[in-house]
Amino acid sequence: MASRIEDYAAIGNCETLALVGRDGSIDWLCFPRFDSAACFSALLGDSEQGRWLVAPASDGAEISRRYRDDTLILETTFKTASGSVCVVDFMSRREGVSDLVRIVRGIHGTVAMRSELVARFEYGSVVPWVSRKEDRRLELTAGADRLILETRVPLRGANRRTIGEFDVAAGDEVAFTLSWSRSYRPVPPPFRATDALAEVELFWSSWAAPIKRSGEWSEAVVRSLLTLKALSHRETGGIVAAGTTSLPEKIGGTRNWDYRFCWLRDATFTLYALLEAGFLGEALRLWLLRAVAGSPDDLQIMYGVAGERRLVEYEVPWLSGYQKSEPVRIGNAAAGQVQLDVYGEVLDALYVARRAGLAANAATWGLECALIAHLETIWDQPDDGIWEVRGGRKHFTHSKVMAWVAFDRAVRSSEEFGLEAPLDRWRAIRDRIHRRVCDDGFDVKQNSFVQSFGVTALDASLLLLPIVGFLPASDPRVLGTLAAIEQNLVRDGFVLRYHTTAGTDGLPPGEGAFLACSFWLADNYVLQGRIDEARALFTRLLSLRNDVGLLAEEYDPSSKRQLGNFPQAFSHLALINTARNLMGAGGPVDQRSAGSSETGGTKGFGSRASSVGEAPIKDGSAPGSG
Repeated sequence: MASRIEDYAAIGNCETLALVGRDGSIDWLCFPRFDSAACFSALLGDSEQGRWLVAPASDGAEISRRYRDDTLILETTFKTASGSVCVVDFMSRREGVSDLVRIVRGIHGTVAMRSELVARFEYGSVVPWVSRKEDRRLELTAGADRLILETRVPLRGANRRTIGEFDVAAGDEVAFTLSWSRSYRPVPPPFRATDALAEVELFWSSWAAPIKRSGEWSEAVVRSLLTLKALSHRETGGIVAAGTTSLPEKIGGTRNWDYRFCWLRDATFTLYALLEAGFLGEALRLWLLRAVAGSPDDLQIMYGVAGERRLVEYEVPWLSGYQKSEPVRIGNAAAGQVQLDVYGEVLDALYVARRAGLAANAATWGLECALIAHLETIWDQPDDGIWEVRGGRKHFTHSKVMAWVAFDRAVRSSEEFGLEAPLDRWRAIRDRIHRRVCDDGFDVKQNSFVQSFGVTALDASLLLLPIVGFLPASDPRVLGTLAAIEQNLVRDGFVLRYHTTAGTDGLPPGEGAFLACSFWLADNYVLQGRIDEARALFTRLLSLRNDVGLLAEEYDPSSKRQLGNFPQAFSHLALINTARNLMGAGGPVDQRSAGSSETGGTKGFGSRASSVGEAPIKDGSAPGSG
């Protein structure tokens, strides 16, 4: 049986990401990019579909682990009856080469160790041809993919696996390096693991060094920032929603999606998190501009890591799925959906970037005006909604609110920065959308906004109404909506997105509580001045992190397990924003909700000094990049 999702830790090189289990098995890794085909797919099948185990030869070890300071260098300590060892795992990169490094260090006594490498390209379906180079390194090749395994440990083949057995005594150090490169290129030169370790440690620690450590949640914020950095691509600036595909929202269920792509919605939330933390996020802004460039009617909700548009979804039948949760999906058909809210997300992201002083030009404003012009023609049409339902388009309330946000931010950009625009028309449309939402999206009997026009169902996305400034937090309709969500969508203290039994999304029912929505509830408490309740909920959410501080997409309070793809950017950026909101006025919730015609007043972005960082992200950098 696969390990629990929370039993994994992530290591990466800002190009791809690997998941390392507490048992010392790397069960998920895609080369060379987050969304490339996996060479280790045991996470979604079994060990025959690819993994790399480095662990004591005997069972029963006492296991503990941690990240080394502010890095993505993982240290797993195994204590056995005969001694103890530490396995140090990290990833580096060279030009055209990704390196996965595992160093075994003896602490005391002597421990018999075992390395078992099962390489399977194309999501576990292709067994590579293995040969030994003259310098004793192993070469594993299939098509365009090549792995080079380098170690001083004697290796042997058995049952299509590469086995190494060795003893480690106190003070010993045994290194393994697995390097990926294209098979048609020259074999990369030998690799010095110890030098790479120092280089990678310097990269991560230098990146995190400017972050100020103040406030009781600074450790959680820093780890979440590091996780977001690990999910961002060093060259393109795109940030993937998660490092995995098809980890289920319900064990044994079919809600299994590929999250190794870049959502426009995530980009906006991430920009708020980065800017509030004192990081510029310029690479992300540029990725956003490149991705959405083109005809406005071709705007997608998500793109590939480099802005690719074709994310064709298909199923992989030879993988049984995480704990038999089928199907395993590659690609994401939601890329072809219509989601009106992304127009608001894009305009909001570019607005906040402009207020933060990130470079902009006439072409950027021209693109924004083109997007608004197209939105004028479609805002009153049904769409697929924020949750990417597959049950048919509806007039989702949140989607209409975000269409309002698009016009609101366009108006504010023009007013605050002197940009030429048809302000009278934009203001009129903004007001028309506002009236439509208040008339058709509000249920008087429930005293609450509803999921879509004409229904009584609730939706956690309604928690965003005061956060984006659609209505003040003190508005009776906002208060009523918050009370209705507390009564109907909160389970065991955490927030469901909506009731999946209603059939709205066209999928079999059942999923966990959505962690980002639970953070939004805490943000609403902050806006209401219910600080004690916000702190209590935030503390509970922090307790859901695994032993190295990572969160998946959802949580099942009944089984007390994390669910969904992992680690999840949306969860971590929501954590960062809520922590900042709890630190006092001027946090993301104040910044995003302030300044509209409905809330009154204006507040400049960054009016309060950041307490978690002041230095810019080193865009384009990656561990081991030199």
